[in-house]
Amino acid sequence: MFTDLFDKTPFATGSEIIRSKKKEDIEKALHCASSGIPLDFQDYLSLVSPLASSYLEPMAFLSKEIKRERFGNTIQLFMPLYLSNECRSSCLYCGFSYENKIPRKTLTEKEIYKEAEVLKKKGIRHLVILTGEDYSKTNLDYILHAISILKEFFDSLSIEIYPLDTDDYRSVIASGVEGLIVYQETYDREVYAENHYRGIKKNMGYRLEAPDRGGKAGFRKIGLGVLLGLSDPLGELYKLGEHAKYLMKEYWRTSFQISLPRMRPAAGDFQKIIPVNDRDFVRYLLALRISFPDIGLVLSTRESKTLRDRLAGLGITSMSVESKTEPGGYSNSGALKQFEIEDDRPMSELVDSLKKAGLDPIFKDFDRALLI
Repeated sequence: MFTDLFDKTPFATGSEIIRSKKKEDIEKALHCASSGIPLDFQDYLSLVSPLASSYLEPMAFLSKEIKRERFGNTIQLFMPLYLSNECRSSCLYCGFSYENKIPRKTLTEKEIYKEAEVLKKKGIRHLVILTGEDYSKTNLDYILHAISILKEFFDSLSIEIYPLDTDDYRSVIASGVEGLIVYQETYDREVYAENHYRGIKKNMGYRLEAPDRGGKAGFRKIGLGVLLGLSDPLGELYKLGEHAKYLMKEYWRTSFQISLPRMRPAAGDFQKIIPVNDRDFVRYLLALRISFPDIGLVLSTRESKTLRDRLAGLGITSMSVESKTEPGGYSNSGALKQFEIEDDRPMSELVDSLKKAGLDPIFKDFDRALLI
């Protein structure tokens, strides 16, 4: 399990290692990448380092070339579907947190059908299913029933729900789901404990091991990520890279994706945000693309349309579109949003923008009939 490796390099030490990187370390990493030599973990850390901001132009060029070589000009489009905002966990930064006295809603069977019909008409074929962390209101039977409905409408389903045991993940896969997404939120143990003090999510180790359990269960793809803004981003990028490197070696039959969502306004009064500016954010994404050439990079509607348009050709493989972060949001339920989005363009506008940039937005890249 990744937890066996996790504490060998403390979070703060990871940050210090990245900050210690010198100009020659960055240039060595860029030389290897441009020469087709696989980068090692230290090379990745060099490209994440603050000094690498002076090399964004060559990093962007390499990232674009690597993305085109590995994934072509395609950008896969998907939508999130929130089934519930019920939550028994207290996560101080989240709009769904148990502490927030908001109207709670869990979609009924009829409402799930209604949401699915709206999204199917938009042309979406890849769907991510989300819930809050409430094992009673959205138990496994509820999740499996929702999947049985949604697989009639969509070709690819992924889940971004509370962590499950390995056997439960196997049940989810058997029901028709191919992807698992588990964002660690933060890899900083102290900050994690400070921001999660009630509910299942309080158990950091259980969440850390969720991708391991998903790999053992046999998901076709697994998504990782950290919520930038909770702790030192350099420590987060160290641990995220360490986690990805471990998982790719351990579960080599599984494909992996990474997302770096940044904090957005949400219900509650969370103030302890460590800002991550656009230049640093771009550097992190370019470092990931160059260092992990076969991994998918996901960019959400948390980011502005200008930044998303600029990054689309520089290594991103997948983008959400027209996202609603509340249960029943596509059919106007009026429930509370988990957080505010930034890019609220209709799908047609995003598709046109991608095509004008010479990119190929795709709605389906997977067919279960081809699995052996």
